[in-house]
Amino acid sequence: MKITVVGAGAVGATCADNIARRELAEEVVLLDIKEGFAEGKSIDMMQTAALLGFNTKITGVTNDYSKTAGSAVAVITSGLPRKPGMTREEMISINAGIVKGVAENILRFSPDVIFVIISNPMDTMTYLTLKALGIPKNRIIGMGGTLDSSRFKYYLSVALNCNSNDLQGIVIGGHGDTTMIHLTRFATYQSLPVSDLLDAATLAKVAADTMVGGATLTGLLGTSAWYAPGAGGAALVESIVRDEKKLFACSVSLEGEYGQTDICLGVPVIIGRNGWEKIVDYKLNEEEQAALNKSAEAVRSMNTVLEDMKLV
Repeated sequence: MKITVVGAGAVGATCADNIARRELAEEVVLLDIKEGFAEGKSIDMMQTAALLGFNTKITGVTNDYSKTAGSAVAVITSGLPRKPGMTREEMISINAGIVKGVAENILRFSPDVIFVIISNPMDTMTYLTLKALGIPKNRIIGMGGTLDSSRFKYYLSVALNCNSNDLQGIVIGGHGDTTMIHLTRFATYQSLPVSDLLDAATLAKVAADTMVGGATLTGLLGTSAWYAPGAGGAALVESIVRDEKKLFACSVSLEGEYGQTDICLGVPVIIGRNGWEKIVDYKLNEEEQAALNKSAEAVRSMNTVLEDMKLV
């Protein structure tokens, strides 16, 4: 099996490294437009194989999509990373053309590929990929909610002073600082509702910290985060290639589910060999549904930029 990661920057290289270490494929192809960049990253990672004990081959290539032929999954991280003060809307005009071209080139050599989209603004780039390629909707998955949910569990673990692996928590809606919805009502610690363990003020702070989780790191690092986004992409790849049927929050095409149509938005889905295989209905209450509707309108507003660019 072959898996392709497009974009050899920090997120893409981290994702490829995670995929190789978990031995999810015989070969990982790391592709970048910058001459020699992916090749250098791949050689560096391959020189860890004897130390870490993995057998996956990592191949770096410069803009040669023929080397990606036959990929089962392609992770797209291409585009300008988020910089301090930059809104996700501002990234659309730069990243839309890049993502569309990458997706079309990947599909040309791998007609059965499943796409995992990490490029920002993620919901809009997922929608663009869906509209541009015209392939079955289950083969296009936006990663953002997976990352937001992991951040939610991290902040809950800090508040509870517990191991984040003992927590269940999910974040739906748009992958943005003001559009994500924390389903605190469903969050649990070893089956105990976190609302029984933390007061309302603490839970509100957890939600607020999660909402600005990406912006916080951008401010500290001077660029977007990469370890958690890369790991999020690899986790989705693992659930696909190993047919794990795990539940993740992912941006997928909605056709009436959660009251939304003609949009890609973060909802709970089962990820398996066929891509996203089922949308799970969490039976939102009125307040949660209203928040999701508001999030959807914000994402639709960003999607209109694609129409202005005549990309959809």
